Amino acid sequence: MVMHVTATVRNPADPERFWEGSFLVDTAATDCLVPRQLLEAIGLEAKGERIYGLADGSEHRVSVTTGRVELMGEVVGTTILMGDEDSAPVMGMTAFASAGIEVDPRNQTLKRLPFVRLR
Repeated sequence: MVMHVTATVRNPADPERFWEGSFLVDTAATDCLVPRQLLEAIGLEAKGERIYGLADGSEHRVSVTTGRVELMGEVVGTTILMGDEDSAPVMGMTAFASAGIEVDPRNQTLKRLPFVRLR
């Protein structure tokens, strides 16, 4: 299944600075990933580093920041990995869950839930 969603990443401190693009929907990813240069262009800087495990079992230390993500009419604050220059943007499940959006892999659609789940 390959699904994409258009989303906007805004700098929370300066909302007029943003980047909009197509994100790969990755049901195995927790957080979002955007190439570092796109995040830096809107004024977002690394706030720390985390170690992330990849599907192949390897681990990578990645710089992270936070931003405002807008998708399907919803706005959420979320962790964003600062990817390499050639990285494809990825939308992880935390942003969808926070926005009350569910991925339906069978029909390859995104659907808004009537409420945001608390558990």
